[in-house]
Amino acid sequence: MDIAVDVRFTPAGTPLAVRHEGIIWAVAADPVHWFAREDWRDTRRTAAAGNGDLVSIEYWRIQVRSGTQSPLRTFTLRRNPLSFQWALDSLSGAREV
Repeated sequence: MDIAVDVRFTPAGTPLAVRHEGIIWAVAADPVHWFAREDWRDTRRTAAAGNGDLVSIEYWRIQVRSGTQSPLRTFTLRRNPLSFQWALDSLSGAREV
């Protein structure tokens, strides 16, 4: 799964809400944040020295809901190096009807 999503962050830099399929999903629990690294030989990315990290992929796992009574869903968000766009890497949980 690799679907572009819009993410709104708090001033402290943690996800506050995600827009996916035209719905605003509010973060309803403490998010989990981590980084994974790609093998730089496999990325085929090049940049001038000092232009940043070309191999660290940023992830957030968040529990969200679209309304106060809707069931929780878990979204895993991913942002690739040198990208400003967040992607929905995976989702799980009950689908709202």
